[in-house]
Parts: sequence; C-alpha cells; structure tokens
Amino acid sequence: MGLSVVDGAVEPIARGSGLHPDLVRMALCLIGSYPLCAVLKRLPDSRRQLKDVYIIGIALFYLVGVFSLWAGLRTLLISIGVTYATTKYLRGNPFMPWIVFLFVMGHLFTSHIEAQWYQVDYEASLSDITGAQMVLCMKLTAFAWNVHDGTLADNLLSDFQKERRVKEQPKLLDFLAYCLFFPSLLTGPSYDYREFEQWIDLSMFDVTTAEERRKRKNRAIPRSGRVASRKLVEGLLWIGLWTQSANYIYTEYAQSSKFMSHLFVVRVVYLYLLGFTYRLKYYGAWTISEGACILSGLGFNGRDKNGKYRWDRVKNVSPWRIETAQNTYVYLGAWNMNTSAWLKNYVYLRVTPRGRKPGFRSTLSTFVTSALWHGTRPGYYLTFVTGAFYQSLGKLFRRNLRPIFMRPDGTPGPYKPYYDAVCLVVTQLSFGYICHPFVLLDLAASLDMWKTVYFFVHVVIAVVLFLFHGPFKKSVTGYLKSLQPKPLKPSDQVKSDTQRLKEMRKEIEQLSAPAALGVPNPDFEHFDDDLQEAISEFEQLKEDLSVEIQNLKKYQQQQRTKKND
Repeated sequence: MGLSVVDGAVEPIARGSGLHPDLVRMALCLIGSYPLCAVLKRLPDSRRQLKDVYIIGIALFYLVGVFSLWAGLRTLLISIGVTYATTKYLRGNPFMPWIVFLFVMGHLFTSHIEAQWYQVDYEASLSDITGAQMVLCMKLTAFAWNVHDGTLADNLLSDFQKERRVKEQPKLLDFLAYCLFFPSLLTGPSYDYREFEQWIDLSMFDVTTAEERRKRKNRAIPRSGRVASRKLVEGLLWIGLWTQSANYIYTEYAQSSKFMSHLFVVRVVYLYLLGFTYRLKYYGAWTISEGACILSGLGFNGRDKNGKYRWDRVKNVSPWRIETAQNTYVYLGAWNMNTSAWLKNYVYLRVTPRGRKPGFRSTLSTFVTSALWHGTRPGYYLTFVTGAFYQSLGKLFRRNLRPIFMRPDGTPGPYKPYYDAVCLVVTQLSFGYICHPFVLLDLAASLDMWKTVYFFVHVVIAVVLFLFHGPFKKSVTGYLKSLQPKPLKPSDQVKSDTQRLKEMRKEIEQLSAPAALGVPNPDFEHFDDDLQEAISEFEQLKEDLSVEIQNLKKYQQQQRTKKND
C-alpha cells in the first residue's frame, strides 16, 4: 500500500477497469511523468543540483509513496552504493568492471529467486522491484565499463567507447539522479552516464543556434512537447487496445480442450493473435516512457540530414517494424533495443580478448547473461533457446533461397513480392509461437501451449538444419543454386557490381547483427571452429592449473625439507 491519497485514486480506477491495482499504479507513474518532466525541463539551466534533487525526490515518491517498495528501495541503493564505491576506489584496476558486473548481476539474480520462489503471491505480470532493478543493472554495469574506458588510451578504444567513457568520478548526487531518473525508473529505457551528463550539463544541445534559444526564452533544451504528446497518445492507444483485446483473445481459451477442436491453421493464427496482445502492453509502456524522456529533453539526438531535430536517442521499440517484419533481423532488432545494445556493447564485445573476433565464449556469455538478467523461470530459456536456433534459419534462407527471386543484376525479380509476403507470414506466425513461454513462464504450461500446434516451429527448425547441415547438404544447396539466375555476361557485369555491392553491404550488416532479444545470432557454419576454440581454452586452463599444482607441490616439499632439517 502506498500513500492514502494515492490508494484513494488507485482503487476506484482498478475496480472500474478490472486491472490489478499495481498495473494502475504503474500507469499513473508513467503518465504522471509527463507533467513532472514539463516542470523538470523548466528548472533553471544553471541549477544542476536542483535538477538532481528533483529527480531523486520524484523517484522516491514513485517507489515509496506509490508502490510502498521500502525493501525495494533498499535493494536499489545497495547496488548503487557498491557500484559507486567500487568505481571510485578501484578505478584503474582492470578487474573493476567485472567486480561490478558480478555483484550487480548476482544481486539481481538473488532478487529474482526471492521474488519468484519465496513470495507466495508472486505474479510475474505485476510490479515488484526486480523490474526497476533490471533497468538499473544495465546502467550500473555500463557505467563501470565507461569508467574503465576512461583510464585507457585512445588507441585501445572504439569510437563508441570513446564517446561513452567517463574520465572523472561523478558527484554522488549526479550519480543518484542518473540511476533514479524517474521517467525511466520502472520500465526503462536504459542509457549511458555520458548521455545523462550531456543532458544535465546541456552540452547535448550545443547543436542548437542562439536564434533558436532566443525563441525559447534562452532555454537550451528545444521544444519537444508535440513529439512527446504524440508518443503519449500512441502509448495510450496501445494500452487501450491491450485492455480491450483481453475480452476477445485470451490465454485460457488456448489452454482449453475446446481450442483443439479448431483446424491446425486456426490454432496457429490464434497463437499469433495472442502473442500480439502480449506485445501491446510493452508497446504502450515503452512508448509512454520514451515520450516522457523526450519531454525532459533526454531523448534529443541531434539533427537529421534535413536539419530537423531528432528525438530517438532512447527509443526502445518500433511496433510497426515488428508487425511488418519479414525476417528475424528486423523483428528482433526493433524489440527492446536498449537491452540488445547493452548486451552487445557491455557483454558480447567485452568478453572478447582485444584484437580477436567474438567467438563461442562471447556467444555463450551473452546468452547466459541475458537469461540470468531476465530471471529463473523456465519459460525465458525456452523462448531464448528456440529463438537462437530460429535466427540461424534466416541466414540460411537469405543465402540460399532469396537469390532465386532476384535478377542477375541484384534487383528484385517478378516473384520477389510473393517471396516477401511468404516471409512476412512465416516470420509473424513463427514468433507468435516462440513468444508464449516468455509470458507463461511455467515449463509445463509452455510445453502444453506448443503442443496444441504440434511443436511446428521446432519441427521446421530441425528439418531445415538437417537439410543444410546434414548428409544431404551439398545436394540441397546445389539444387537451390541451380534455380538461381545465371550470371550476367562480362559486358553487363560491371553495371551489376555496384548494385550487388550494396546488397552485400546490407547482408553483412544483417548477418553480423548484434545480440537481439538477448540471444546472439548463432553461426552453425563456424560452430566447429568455435567449439575447438572453447576446447583449446579449456585445455590451456587445465595446463595452467597443472603447472600451478606442480609448483605448489614443490613448495610444500621444500617446506617439509626445511622443517626436517
């Protein structure tokens, strides 16, 4: 229970809407962030400490006054305090970011266990502190790496790392405001400390002109009310559609015996529609949260090529791209974007030794991190593992099937639209199947749901992988290659090379995409090399341990000899 005045507002809305009170509280915080951000934006540009105190005060009101999460507040402050102290006193220590990573991830994992196994009334769809802690985990682990990068020479850093590095330890008040930034406190999005610092010291807005500032009473932050309002309206529409769709499409029906009386195709389509209703809630929450960040100014991202302001810095989801995606790359790349970026930049690339390409160790580490970050429920792992294998099919189809529908010069052939339409339907129906364990969480319930459609996606994955990696690999790929257009004559080749080069660049970009949905894109063609790399590393570790053991035995023998003498 929160403050009495908050409870008095929540209960009538919950009864009238049929929503759980905690969901109403979440909605009040998300929508309430808009007027609060309007005030934040208008605080004097020079009063940095005032902004910090305002941000922290609103965050405390959300956690304690609205949700009464006293223990949750303590949990967040523990992670914040340990991270701040570690980055301050172990600055320059190469193990510092790993210490922070292990502590923060371990702290989050224990919270998951406590919430999911020791709370009798736990309900994953409702609010507890783990949601805010997951967002905070991304911020803190990224901050530790940014501080570490601040101690390294430029030639050891990528352009991304140079932009995000933190060269000086921030003041505690600034750090608390970064960690507890109220528009993104409960649902995200996450962002790096340098972005927050550039926002609060106004250097983010250096691209604006003096004339533009005069029109805004010399305020540095450009007007963003119209853009933010559109995000709010869009988010409310998603939420409204979600609440109404529950009256017509719901999980209980898919779990009933009557559901099996329908045709297989009908059941598959129903699971797709059910998956769509799951996504609506996330579309709404993330879009509203993004709009609040835009209103505060944090969503500012410079200018586009036409000179207009961009407000997509903290964009976390693109519903249109997801619902019209024709392949896994587009689908997963438009979902939970900030988490995917965090996994790529602060896990996948960080476990890779400098000067080497990411391999088996990077892939495995990213997968484990994403799984532990989400929680302990079996449903997460079913979705992630299935998603990882399904992603691999996209690469196979793009290399072997797609060229059949292209002209020799690399432009789309007459049947390419039909190929795209089939890809759209297959992608959407497949993810309508894959996503259910992510929501159901329970192992038995997830398998029962898949059983209603005969595990058809898993069957397709198994068949495709067998065809392209089994004993008939050469026959299958050879036959598909024979269906592809014949090469151009040498005289026409030069003309097509430019178009093909563009296609290759796009293909390289897609096939080397970062981890999405928490799962790196697996490359089965190089699996043997990755496995051999892992075995070599393990053998080297055994050899090192053997040497250490021998040295220890020699030392003990020397000590015994001295003692006997």
